Amino acid sequence: MTAHHLQGSLFDQTEEPRLGPLTGLRRTALGSGAWIDALPGWLTGSDTLFEHLVTEVPWRAERRKMYDNVVAVPRLLAFYAADEDLPHPLLTEARRALSAHYAEELGEPFVTAGLCYYRDGRDSVAWHGDRIGRGALEDTMVAILSVGAPRDLLLRPAHGHGGETVRRPLGHGDLIVMGGSCQRTWEHCVPKSARAAGPRISVQFRPRGVR
Repeated sequence: MTAHHLQGSLFDQTEEPRLGPLTGLRRTALGSGAWIDALPGWLTGSDTLFEHLVTEVPWRAERRKMYDNVVAVPRLLAFYAADEDLPHPLLTEARRALSAHYAEELGEPFVTAGLCYYRDGRDSVAWHGDRIGRGALEDTMVAILSVGAPRDLLLRPAHGHGGETVRRPLGHGDLIVMGGSCQRTWEHCVPKSARAAGPRISVQFRPRGVR
């Protein structure tokens, strides 16, 4: 795997990564029972965590069938099941903090962690909802912590049901939580970027049975 250089954030020069309080989360109602909570810069020292994850996570390149072709997935992937240790203690702390904060509303903890490594602007993820498993039928939450250079996360109503596309740039320790009916009634993507884009890693925390 080729390492991609990260241009560090001038506002994130803390050497040791640390989480802030979740009291600054701000909720945006999307419609149809969907919402997002956002907290820019929840993690300080995120560049240090980024460099650790780049080198320590067992990244894999996948290929998937698309129509009649088998194509390379345009990002690197890793997945940690509920019984597996996460690749950095701070991610365990983040998952614990999110589980505690949303305990009453979600009714269960976040247990898994999926990681995506977007090496440059050519890496992306297409429009989708996390509908494998319970997310197809039930309200749930997916919490995403981003480290590295910012990339846009776009959200739009599923099935073409009106509404404007929502754009959130995420990187350098930003947190976004997609909740309510978001996985069923909305879709999200990270589009390719024609502009020069540095590398980014997203960490997705999910409850049991949601992928």
